[in-house]
Amino acid sequence: MATQQYKAWSVVIMSTLAFTVCFMIWMMFAVIGVPIKQQLGLNETEFGILIATPVLTGSLIRVPLGMWTDKFGGRIVFFILMLSTVVPIWMLSWATQFWHFLLTGLFVGMAGGSFTVGIAYCARWFPKQRQGLAMGIFGAGNTGAAVTKLLAPIIVVGYGWTMVPKVYAVLMLVTAILFWFFTYSDPVHKVGKSVTLREQLAAFKDPKVWRYSQYYSIVFGGYVALALWMTKYYISEYGFDLKTAALLAAAFSIPGGMLRAIGGYFSDKFGAHTMTWWVLWISLVCLFFLSYPQSDITIQTVNGPFTFHFGLNATVFTIILFSLGVVFAIGKASVFKYISDDYPDNIGVISGVVGLAGGLGGFLMPILFGALVDLTGIRSSAFMLMFGVVWVSLMWMYWTEVRPMDAERELKRVQLADRME
Repeated sequence: MATQQYKAWSVVIMSTLAFTVCFMIWMMFAVIGVPIKQQLGLNETEFGILIATPVLTGSLIRVPLGMWTDKFGGRIVFFILMLSTVVPIWMLSWATQFWHFLLTGLFVGMAGGSFTVGIAYCARWFPKQRQGLAMGIFGAGNTGAAVTKLLAPIIVVGYGWTMVPKVYAVLMLVTAILFWFFTYSDPVHKVGKSVTLREQLAAFKDPKVWRYSQYYSIVFGGYVALALWMTKYYISEYGFDLKTAALLAAAFSIPGGMLRAIGGYFSDKFGAHTMTWWVLWISLVCLFFLSYPQSDITIQTVNGPFTFHFGLNATVFTIILFSLGVVFAIGKASVFKYISDDYPDNIGVISGVVGLAGGLGGFLMPILFGALVDLTGIRSSAFMLMFGVVWVSLMWMYWTEVRPMDAERELKRVQLADRME
């Protein structure tokens, strides 16, 4: 008979594998969207809508999925969710018009809701002091975005973009079957009928939940948006072909997924607040440099005008983008450490609400990226937008967490000084 520890790690390993496949499919348009854009003659805004459409349903479905996970358990919800996407994924290969892709993409996008199911499913198998690590390991499934960037271009070049959905549909079916046979259920993990729908929805009234949602909208929403946008960005900005652009874009996606487990470990050790605070500051610095557009600056000298070029070359850009991927990975884990600390009995629905905010960030930002490029003609305007979002998050964190903590420490210092007198 399997021990509890064996079951716990089996659940984490299989859930991580399943989430990786789901994320591969959720990020599929990051690669196949490029030939589809050329096939349909889409502008930048339409391309943003195309690649963001699956993210919309993957975000909106997270709250009900979180509720169902709390009530019925993660194993059955995860399994049914994966099976429900197999047919829409295959049907995507039949699409020929823009609305076909949008409609089918909505159903394919349900795969993105798997995060909320898996995060609650995995966390409940571990004690509180190890939940950050467990959730971080599961969150490493974000690496599916990088796997898509490495695998899908090979399929596109060899067999055309329509083969990618067919391969992914078969992969999802096989993964769902393996998941069912190698995972377990524990009735103790279910909230069941003791928690009503009204009590679950009360999460929307909690200001802390909204604050965590804001943080997650950048560390996860920004990650999703850039994972979708970067292949196209490398092609437009630096003139790379599809395979090279996707490979370089993976430099952002790989650390954004794989290092999430390390973020969970550090969050367990140093606390969610400390890790998130530094994540936001480092993100702000990275985005400052990424925001600067390619520029030719002319200076009037005594010998006449002198013009020099200022801008990031592909190498420096990729290094900074890699750094941003690293801190986003840590930030995704640290935000969910907040949740496991503050809401141990309601992880499913709270992670659903926060995941919804993160997913909506991933949905809206690619559309705004495209609109900004169409309006300004500046490709780096995408990073300018994200810089602003991070700045808002930092200010919110300062006034609601840093200032109160400083005030509390000062009060304790004064009380200690009074007692010593």
